[in-house]
Amino acid sequence: MDINIITIIIIAVNVIISYKGFGDFDFFEKYKFHVGAIRRGEQIRLFSSGFLHVDNAHLFFNMFTLYFFADVVIGLLSVTKFIIIYFGSLILGSLLSLYFHKNEYHYSAVGASGAVMGVIYSAILLQPGMSLYMLFIPIPIPAYVFGIGYLLYSIYGMKNRIGNIGHDAHFGGAIGGYAITLIIEPWLFKTNLLMVVLLAIPIILLYILRKTGRI
Repeated sequence: MDINIITIIIIAVNVIISYKGFGDFDFFEKYKFHVGAIRRGEQIRLFSSGFLHVDNAHLFFNMFTLYFFADVVIGLLSVTKFIIIYFGSLILGSLLSLYFHKNEYHYSAVGASGAVMGVIYSAILLQPGMSLYMLFIPIPIPAYVFGIGYLLYSIYGMKNRIGNIGHDAHFGGAIGGYAITLIIEPWLFKTNLLMVVLLAIPIILLYILRKTGRI
C-alpha cells in the first residue's frame, strides 16, 4: 500500500523522539506525562508524552497500527483533517488520563496510543465495513467489533487497574477520534448512523460508571 508523506513524518518524529528518550533519562523524565508536573504548570507534557515510548516493542506496535489506519483516514478525508484528528485525539487522551488521575501526583505515562486509537475510531466510522486480521485469529474481524471490544476492555482495565497500560488515554483518544470525525463530517449521521450509535455504547457506559462512582 502507498503511504502518505504525513504518515511517514509522524512515524519518523515518534521514532526520533522515542529513541532520544531511550538514551537520555533526563529528557524522558522531562517530557513524559506526569500528573504532579502537569499540575505545577508543565502542560507541554500533555502533548510531548505522546511521542515518547517505553521500549522498542511499545513504539513498534503503535507505529505499525498507525501505518495501517492512517491512510484510510487520509484517503477518505484529507491530510489536514487527519492531522486534526491525530493531534486532537492525542490531547483528549492525555486530558482524560489527567481527569482520572488528577489526585495521583506520581502517576506517569507515555505513548502515542491515544492518538492512534483516535485514528482507528475515525477509520471505523468512515469505513464501517472494514475488517481486521489479528494475530492467532485465522478469520477477519469486523473493525467495529474490534473497536467496541477494545473500549469495553479499556473500561475493565481502568476499573481493575490491569497492567502498566494507560487504558484511560486509549479511551480518551478513541473518544477524540469519534467526536472530531463526527464534528467535521456530520454526513456520517445520515450514512452510518448505526455505526455512530454502536460506537457510542462504550462511551455512554463509561460516563454512567463514572457518574455512579463505579470507576
